[in-house]
Amino acid sequence: MKAAWFEKFGAASDTIIIGEQPKPIAGDGQVLVKLKTTGVNPSDVKKRIGAFPNLLDNGHVIPHSDGAGIIEAVGQGVSESRIGERVWVYQAQYARLLGTAAEYVAIDASRAATLPSNTSFEIGACLGIPAMTAHRVVSSDGAVDGQTVLVTGGAGRVGYYAIQWAKLAGAKVIATASNPIDEATCIQAGADLVVNHREANWGDKAQEVNDGEKVDRVIDVDFGFNLPEVLKCIRTSGVIATYGNTQIKEPTLPFLQMMFMDLTIRMTIVYAMPELAKQQAIDDIYKALAEGHLQHRVTHVLPFQQMAKSHALIEGNGLRGCVVVDIDA
Repeated sequence: MKAAWFEKFGAASDTIIIGEQPKPIAGDGQVLVKLKTTGVNPSDVKKRIGAFPNLLDNGHVIPHSDGAGIIEAVGQGVSESRIGERVWVYQAQYARLLGTAAEYVAIDASRAATLPSNTSFEIGACLGIPAMTAHRVVSSDGAVDGQTVLVTGGAGRVGYYAIQWAKLAGAKVIATASNPIDEATCIQAGADLVVNHREANWGDKAQEVNDGEKVDRVIDVDFGFNLPEVLKCIRTSGVIATYGNTQIKEPTLPFLQMMFMDLTIRMTIVYAMPELAKQQAIDDIYKALAEGHLQHRVTHVLPFQQMAKSHALIEGNGLRGCVVVDIDA
């Protein structure tokens, strides 16, 4: 099968190889998916650069966790009725070497979720990490109906979906953005209000635009860096649900202040989500897609030979939408 892989860490142009690899076979409990698209995420780029030094100890890596395609075969224990089913794939290159940057992937049947007929394979390749993470950070600590949710970096891949999940769940949403284009994106996604997180004391501004009321839940893209401002606008017994921490690698917490505010810190990574939470996300994603309730931003669809460029786009500053590679192109 056609595949892209890397055997060493480094720049995409120096490490990504395109060629032929053995076609996998569906094992017990697995499905074999003929992939149409593969999605590129920041975690894929970080792995290729060397974020996990022992990743290549057992051989080359076909990257990417997300993708979409059609089930071509099933292994023992999986109903043959799934053959021909349109699916989106998630968690393909987690705790294993062979991801979705190839014509085929053999994966546990639970990691191939039904893709509604009204949803393209390009969109399907964007659901695993962004949409599932967003679902978890919005829903992990109870209903948000009637609450005010603050989404930092609302124009980002996860933030964009988090705004939508919160609105679908009945919340009032305040988002942060750093420029007029991103502000418009947040409003388009459903945010009620937007504040500029590049401005000083934006936490105070978030409370000000919320009629002086503090927010109930914060969906945060950069925990350590944003924490001082978040603490200005979150209510006592509120929840900070974070999925990223980039600028301050090891943040120092004002423990006493946070303890006396009775705060909950929810740290989320899609791979470690409880299986029940994953299934709930899958169910809600299917329903929202089938009913046309989710917006998506696929900013680039590249041919397979430009796999290295797809990684370079993710590494570049300012890209907010999803990058997809067309397997057949």
